[in-house]
Amino acid sequence: RIYSSGPPPLLALRLFCGAGDSENLLLGGARASRVSRRPKAMASAHPSQGLPSGMDPSMVDEYASQSKLLQEFVKIPSIGKAWVFTSKDENASRAMVSVSQSDLLANKKRSFLLNTHISKSSSKSVSFQWSPFPVEMSGVSAVVPSPSGKKLLLVRNAEDDDSPTKLEIWGPCQLENEIHVARSVHGSLYADGWFEGISWNQEETLIAYVAEEPPQPKPEFNDSGYKKEGSSQKDFRSWKGQGDIEDSWGETYSNKRIPALFVANISSGEVRALKGIPRSLSAGQVIWAPSSSYSLVFVAWSDDNGFQETPRKLGIKYCYNRPCALYAAADPFKEEADKPSTDSNKGDTAALVKLTADLSSAFFPRFSPDGKYLVFISAKSAVDSGAHNATNSMHKIDWPTDGKLEGSLSVSDVVPTVMSPQDGCFPGMYCSGLLRFPWLSDGRTMILSSAWGSKEVILSINVASGEVSRVSPQDSDYSWNVLALDNNNILAVSSSLVTLPQMYYGFEDSHTDKPCQWDWQEISSPFPKPSDKVSSLLADHKFSVIKIPVSNPSDKLPDGAKLPFEAIFVSGKDSASSPTIVVLHGGPHSVYPSSYSRSLAFLYAQGYNLLVVNYRGSLGFGEEALQSLPGNIGSQDVNDVLTALDFVKKRGLIDASRVAVVGGSHGGFLTTHLIGQAPETFVAAAARNPVCNLQLMVGTTDIPDWCFLEVYGKEGKNCFTESPLADTLTQFYQKSPISHISKVKTPTLFLLGAKDLRVPVSNGLQYARALKERGVDTKIIVFPEDIHGLDKPQSDFESFLNIGVWFKKYMSK
Repeated sequence: RIYSSGPPPLLALRLFCGAGDSENLLLGGARASRVSRRPKAMASAHPSQGLPSGMDPSMVDEYASQSKLLQEFVKIPSIGKAWVFTSKDENASRAMVSVSQSDLLANKKRSFLLNTHISKSSSKSVSFQWSPFPVEMSGVSAVVPSPSGKKLLLVRNAEDDDSPTKLEIWGPCQLENEIHVARSVHGSLYADGWFEGISWNQEETLIAYVAEEPPQPKPEFNDSGYKKEGSSQKDFRSWKGQGDIEDSWGETYSNKRIPALFVANISSGEVRALKGIPRSLSAGQVIWAPSSSYSLVFVAWSDDNGFQETPRKLGIKYCYNRPCALYAAADPFKEEADKPSTDSNKGDTAALVKLTADLSSAFFPRFSPDGKYLVFISAKSAVDSGAHNATNSMHKIDWPTDGKLEGSLSVSDVVPTVMSPQDGCFPGMYCSGLLRFPWLSDGRTMILSSAWGSKEVILSINVASGEVSRVSPQDSDYSWNVLALDNNNILAVSSSLVTLPQMYYGFEDSHTDKPCQWDWQEISSPFPKPSDKVSSLLADHKFSVIKIPVSNPSDKLPDGAKLPFEAIFVSGKDSASSPTIVVLHGGPHSVYPSSYSRSLAFLYAQGYNLLVVNYRGSLGFGEEALQSLPGNIGSQDVNDVLTALDFVKKRGLIDASRVAVVGGSHGGFLTTHLIGQAPETFVAAAARNPVCNLQLMVGTTDIPDWCFLEVYGKEGKNCFTESPLADTLTQFYQKSPISHISKVKTPTLFLLGAKDLRVPVSNGLQYARALKERGVDTKIIVFPEDIHGLDKPQSDFESFLNIGVWFKKYMSK
């Protein structure tokens, strides 16, 4: 696979000059309210005039000092993707690395590219010569190099309904073409997320991609009433109505309805839609097939989500349990006579072939370099059980050498679902993405990232034999992620909760008898070092991954659910006398890895220990442990958290009298459960968009099936309905934190997104207002423009600033 030996295409973009520096920025315009009851140590006679709404006069200095520290962490850039351009000289190559940085004043993330020259020696040492300045990718939604590296696609999605989407084709020294695609052809490209798919053909003449299908016409009205004849011209004496509701794919996709496939000819600028895909299918993740009548392979999700009685779109963000399949279709630019057709399947849908009819899930398709295999990931365990995420499997299709897809295709397993891993052994695949070209030069070995307990690791998978090996260091508790491949070498990033991300270059060690041994060399960093204060705070902390034995496991549990779960303990120099924050992930079927987290670093920099609990049900521990949680939420997960807390208490690692808890989504569900079920344990709590009342949530969330599955277990998938009976609603209430609210006495901070479709704001508001009614010290901040993640830069900043101040108020001696 040969790439251009010259520099990456020149981008006519302005240089990145750094994010705005505003050390006194405190609050971002969100609304706040609180109960004025305080501990005596924090009492203040009267609020000072001129303070922002909801600010405690006794904590003003704390707000100022913590906001200054948080900004030191915010300035640190994050590493995103990378692309390597190899050359005929095997000892030289070039790379581009995308980096992002939060701009608080503009309330957005700024992205930029760094270029580097890679020099390798025969002694397996490598040096990176970085360009002196990065290039800002202002207004760019996606960056996609061509297979040879000689061309580069930049996507600029329209900022308003009247502007076109722009596809810029760059060569080594110039802009070769700029394609403007009108809104009447399609809406914005899916440049990231679940449906994302932008792919060059091997000849580099066509680009296939996924974009929003043009919206259906809306009814128009004027001073005479309804306009029978619509018009594309603007008429300032008329207005458009709403028409019937169109289902969306929920959280983060609220403005997206039907992702569809398009192909652009980069020379002529012509764009054609791929016809024949039913509107009941949403397409994504398109790639080009080897020479074949069926040129395109893509993933499609059905509107009914597998629920025949409830045929509508449900939320898909973080939900791998939505049924999907691989399809093949013809290139729309081919001559009509070349399009395949069969007697049994004529008409518009004749060009579609379903490749994975016998699997409930198939995504991330990749062809082997020789075109013999189509390899893909499956979340069939999630689809079949109903859990929103679960242990993945890998499969392959033997692609016909003649390119004719007639009869049934052979689908075989590469990596099966791991049910109960042996101690220290491969726990199964947990894959959230693949490189566009994940292959080593043998054409059989894929390199990918996956969760392994509380760590992220790099795996190599031989798709011919099914052999799985761990490529990243075996003895490291750090998390590792692959960025790109340089022939048979790996560009990766590694970090820990107490170590900033650092790039590494990996060589396979051919001088050892041990299989899959890799040498890793640290790469000189192009980033400026963090401030002395941040460096000192990070250096003063350490972390360890602790195995927590399950407390009194039931005999009914499968063996995998009886295995120890894990917690990550972060501590400073004097942990035994320091206050501790218990940190809980959402999902519940996700995991808190050991990788660097700016938010958590800010919290432990305040002098806290952190206990990050990956309770049973988390990813990375095998399927039996994961599936033990559905049907037992609010009990098993709560007990696991308390067991982990008791573990560090009994070993004298923390001050048991000063413990706080924080979590978001299902982590907020656990947070509010814990302060009700263990009311004497926590001195403060913070919940971000928490699930507090399943009875209320089931009728308002974009994933009502989640409520049924997590409350009833596997049976929940079969009893899901949009009209639950009274007994079902009662069960939802009893499983909810609100059922324990009468026992709560812990001061609690709520951080809520007003546009959250996953856990609508009413859930947290109802619980918080009930706490205030009972006299519990409560603070509520609502971010009016935020969704579930609260990840707008200003909202994220204000959120964790308030968490830090809230905990300092109640955990100071």
